[in-house]
Amino acid sequence: MKFTDGYWLTRPSLTPLYAVEVDDIRLDEAAGTMSVYAPTAVIRDRGDTLNRPMLTVVFSSPAPGVIKAHVERHAGAVHRGPDFEIHAAEGFRPSMRLEDEWGVLEAGSLSVRVARTGPWRVEFVSGGRVLTTSLPRSVGHMTGTGQLRAPLAPTWVHQQLTIEPGERIYGLGERFGAFVKNGQTVDTWNADGGTSSEQSYKNVPFYVTSRGYGVFVDNPGSVSFELGSEVNSRVQFSVEGESLDYYVIDGPEPKDVLRRYTELTGRPARVPAWSFGLWLTTSFTASYDEDTVSAFVDGMAERDIPLSVFHYDCFWMREYQWTDFEWDSRAFHDPVGQIARMHERDVHVSVWINPYIAQRSALFREAADAGYLLRRTDGGVWQWDMWQAGMGLVDFTNPDAADWYVGKLQGLLDQGVDTFKTDFGERIPVEGVVWHDGSDPQRMHNYYAKLYNEVVFAALERHKGVGNAVVFARSATAGSQQFPVHWGGDSDSTFLSMAESLRGGLSLAMSGFGYWSHDIGGFEGTPDPGLFKRWLAFGLLSSHSRLHGSSTVRVPWAFDDEAVDVAREFTKLKMRLMPYLAAAAEQAHTDGTPMMRPMVLEFPSDRSGYDADTQYMLGEALLVAPVFTADGTVEYYVPEGEWTSLLDGSVQDGRRWVTETHGYDSVPLRVRPGTVLPFGADDSRPDYDWADGVTLRCFVLPDGYDAVTTVPGHDGTGSIAGSGSASFRVRRDGATITASSDDARAPWALQVGDEVVRGTASTTLTIDLEETAR
Repeated sequence: MKFTDGYWLTRPSLTPLYAVEVDDIRLDEAAGTMSVYAPTAVIRDRGDTLNRPMLTVVFSSPAPGVIKAHVERHAGAVHRGPDFEIHAAEGFRPSMRLEDEWGVLEAGSLSVRVARTGPWRVEFVSGGRVLTTSLPRSVGHMTGTGQLRAPLAPTWVHQQLTIEPGERIYGLGERFGAFVKNGQTVDTWNADGGTSSEQSYKNVPFYVTSRGYGVFVDNPGSVSFELGSEVNSRVQFSVEGESLDYYVIDGPEPKDVLRRYTELTGRPARVPAWSFGLWLTTSFTASYDEDTVSAFVDGMAERDIPLSVFHYDCFWMREYQWTDFEWDSRAFHDPVGQIARMHERDVHVSVWINPYIAQRSALFREAADAGYLLRRTDGGVWQWDMWQAGMGLVDFTNPDAADWYVGKLQGLLDQGVDTFKTDFGERIPVEGVVWHDGSDPQRMHNYYAKLYNEVVFAALERHKGVGNAVVFARSATAGSQQFPVHWGGDSDSTFLSMAESLRGGLSLAMSGFGYWSHDIGGFEGTPDPGLFKRWLAFGLLSSHSRLHGSSTVRVPWAFDDEAVDVAREFTKLKMRLMPYLAAAAEQAHTDGTPMMRPMVLEFPSDRSGYDADTQYMLGEALLVAPVFTADGTVEYYVPEGEWTSLLDGSVQDGRRWVTETHGYDSVPLRVRPGTVLPFGADDSRPDYDWADGVTLRCFVLPDGYDAVTTVPGHDGTGSIAGSGSASFRVRRDGATITASSDDARAPWALQVGDEVVRGTASTTLTIDLEETAR
C-alpha cells in the first residue's frame, strides 16, 4: 500500500508516525533481544515526552545469519493466528553490546547496528559490508483519518529498507510478470488469476536481492510490497494492524540465502523417482471415460513414449458432486481394475481433488452436521455457487475434519491411487466467517493453502513412506515448499503465455521452492502443432513434466507425427539425465537449492544474467533456453567459458548473448564447462538403477581437475534417499583424464567427445586427449 503523495507529502486520508530517533536501547541477555525505543518526534526537553507516541523495535535472532525485527506501536492488540512455523536453531543466542555510537546485535555472519544518537539509522551488516539500511521515515505507523476516522480506525505498520544502484529484487512467490521486481507493487494475496495477470496462486512474502541477502515478512495475511515504487531507492513492506515482523537473511550469495530461508521455514521434501517421468492427463472438460484412458495409455506405449503417471482430472467424479471421492460409474465401470492394469505397466495413478464439498455430494450433509465445514458468523455453513453449486469448504483447522478428509483419501489409496492433484485452495473467504480454531480470516486466506496440502501430503507419507509422497499442488504460501510438487496453473496456449509460465517458475524458485511444473501446450485453448512441440522441449527439461489441457487433449498424436517424435526424443533424454537430475533433486531437499535455477542464482557475480528471464539452469550444469518463437529463433545469454551443446556437440564461447535458430527436435541445451555429467543407460523409465551402466560425460575439464561425482540411488520404492549410490573420482592431468570408483557395482563408462571407454565395476578408466584429437 502506498502511504505517500510523492516524497514529501502523506496521502490525505492518513496520519503518519515515524521513528525519528532513539531514546533508549535495552539488552536482555536471557531472552536474546535488543529493544529499541524510538519517539516519533525529536525530544528537546521533558515536556516533549508527553502525549507523544513511541515505536518499539525489538531485534533478535533464531539462527546464525538471520536477524528478526519486531516493530510495534501498541502491544495490547489481540493476536490470532495462524502463524508461519519458524524452525529456530536449537540453543542459539545472538551476542549483543552497547557501544558509544551503536547498539549492536550479532548473529553469526550477520549483525544489526542501531545509531544511538542523531536521526534514525539502522544498518544490517555482513562481512564488513552494509547490506541494507533503515533510514528516517523508514519505520512508520499509519492511522486512517478523514472519512475513515472511527473509534477503531484502520492502522498499518511499514518498514523501508534501502536498495543500492544496480541491485535487483526477485521472488515473492510464483509471479508471472517481470522476473525482476524493481518498480513493481506486489500484494501477497492468493487468487485464481491464471498466468496472465498480476495475481498469483502462490504468494510468498519473501524476496532475495542480487546483493546476496533476503527479507522474509512473517505474516501469512496480506503484505504489500512497494519495490522501489514508492521511494525509488527503497523496498517498503507493510501490513495492517499494530505490529510487523520481518527477518533479514544473510548470504553472502543467493543460494546461501535460500539455504538459510528454507532452514527457517522448511526444506522441500524428497519426492519419488517415478515422479520425474512424464505425466499425462485426461484434460479438464474434454470428453473421456474408461476406454479413452486406456486408449491414451496404450497409445503412448505403442509410440514408444515412456509414461510414468496417468492423471484423471475433475470428471472422474460426477458433475455437481465434487468432491465426493466416488468414481462416476457411468464412465468408469472398473476403476480398481484399470488402476491395477496401469500398475502392471509401471504407470502410476493420480486423481484430482479439491477442498470443497458440493451440496449435492452425499458428503456435504455428513461434513456439515459434524462441524467439518467452515462456518459463518451466524453459525451456518459458509456456501457459494462458484465452481460447484452450494459448495462448502473443509475447515482444516479442525483436527477431526482433517482426519475425516484423510479417511476419504485413504479409500482411494486402498484402490491403488498413488498421488493427488490438490487443486484450488486460493478462493478462501474472509468476510463473515469463523474458523474452528478461532484463526483470523485475513491471515487464514493464504495460509489455508499450506494446511490443505500439508494434510494431503502427510496422508501420502503415512501410506507410502517418507520420500515416496508427492502431490501436484497449485496454491501455496511460505512453508508450502515442504509439500511438493507445485505447478504453474492455468496458462493460455500461446508463446506469450509459455514465457509467462517460465517467469512464474523462476520467481517461485527464488522463493524457496525446489520443484516446479506447468501444463505442456498451455491449458486454455488448443496449441498449434508448432507451439506444442516447442513447449514439449521446455516441459521435459523442467523438474516435473505434465501434458494437460482444458477442453482439448494433449496426447502428442493429436497434433502431428513430428510431435510424437519430439515427445519421444525429449522424454527419453530426460530419462537418461536421471542420474544428474536425481542429484539436483537431492540438493533441493538438503540445501533448498531449486532444481530449476535462474541465472542470477547460479552466477551471482555475472551482472549480464541478472535480467535473463527466458532461460534457466537445470541443476548446476545444464543451461536451457526454451524457444518462444514460431520460426525457432532464440536469444539467450551464455556465461563465461566454453559451453557445449548436449544435443549436437557444438561449442559456444560465453560471456555474451547469442542468437540461434532451432528445429522442433532441438533447443539450446548447453553443458557448463568443467562438468562431469552422469548419463544414464535406461531411457524407458525414471526409476531405474542410475549407476548401472552410467556414462560419465566430461565437458571442458581444466587441467588439474579432481572431483567426485556421486550418482544417487533409490530404495526400490522410489525414494531417492535409498541405498545404491555410487561415487566416481575424475581427474585430469595434462592430456590424460582418469576415472575410478570404489563402490560402483556394475559396468560404467567414461566419455570425452565421441571417445568412450567402458569397464567393469572395479576398472579405472583413462582417456588420452591427444590421441582422441588425432
